[in-house]
Amino acid sequence: MTPAVLAIFALGTAIVIAVAAFVAAPLWAGSEQLAALETADERERWERQKRQALLAIRETELDFQMGKLSDEDLQRMRARFEGQAMEAIDALEREQARPKR
Repeated sequence: MTPAVLAIFALGTAIVIAVAAFVAAPLWAGSEQLAALETADERERWERQKRQALLAIRETELDFQMGKLSDEDLQRMRARFEGQAMEAIDALEREQARPKR
């Protein structure tokens, strides 16, 4: 084998090992790192729920102003979306109050 073939083979092997290590890294992560990832995912979920609920409230009010919803529908839908937003806000505040490790 020529030196060029050996160099290409070594480079290919190194790339395969690097990719395998990158893909398998979460399997070797400690429980603290996994907990941090789960906390971040949960925070993102609550942030998304809060944004969606607040947007839904605005859209509901706009629909009411355009005459698409009755007063009764507005109150019912607004109460539901406010409940979702408050649930998310409460969860975010609880997480913020929780002591960090």
